[in-house]
Amino acid sequence: MGKAYLSLGSNVEPERHLRAAVTALRERFGDVLLSPVYRTRSVGFDGTDFLNSAAVIDSDLDPLALNDWLHALEDAHGRDRSGPRFSDRTLDIDIVFYDDRVMQGPGNLRLPRDELKHAFVLLPLADIAPDMVDPRSGQRLDALWQAHADRDAPPGVVAIDFT
Repeated sequence: MGKAYLSLGSNVEPERHLRAAVTALRERFGDVLLSPVYRTRSVGFDGTDFLNSAAVIDSDLDPLALNDWLHALEDAHGRDRSGPRFSDRTLDIDIVFYDDRVMQGPGNLRLPRDELKHAFVLLPLADIAPDMVDPRSGQRLDALWQAHADRDAPPGVVAIDFT
């Protein structure tokens, strides 16, 4: 078993797709620790705002198998991988951390995930795992957020009922 820290996002019918993702995670992995949901601007392209959240799960899958499972979940919800890498998405779920592993693998798997530098990934994770230590920097997530450029103007919270 490993502890996986996930980043979830959507900007195409985002409430529906995030609810479906959380339901699927609960059905497959049991308890899911969820962060608040934040509205953030698109990064890397001019698109509609995203809704972003984070989740922590206990996984019986290794990082490669979990990444494959998450890609299948994205695909089941209409994720289109044929366009540009930075584009609108029905569902985007990335493994940001898997325990304290540092690794690269197929399917853009990189642990820890480079996107940790963005507020839309860091803030939700810092909310639910402030004591998690980034194995690259050696810093806790709450300290990384306190040093982040967006700390004084964080994204707004969006209320979504995941029950």
